[in-house]
Amino acid sequence: MSIFKFVAPIAVLIAGVAFTASLSFGKAEYVKATKKNCAFCHVGDAKVKPAVLTPAGEHYKKNKSLDGFVEKK
Repeated sequence: MSIFKFVAPIAVLIAGVAFTASLSFGKAEYVKATKKNCAFCHVGDAKVKPAVLTPAGEHYKKNKSLDGFVEKK
């Protein structure tokens, strides 16, 4: 009985890490290319389909670059 006190939490932890690691849709090359974090182009949760984009995200989607994008304040 005492072995289940250790095995069950470890199994839940491993399953949780495996599940959340597979839900990542961001691409590191976008961050490197734009020097911006994910929230600059995306709104909310990455699991939402279709993705909700900010004006910067729409500009990047259309032009594949943030060149020429002017952030309105």
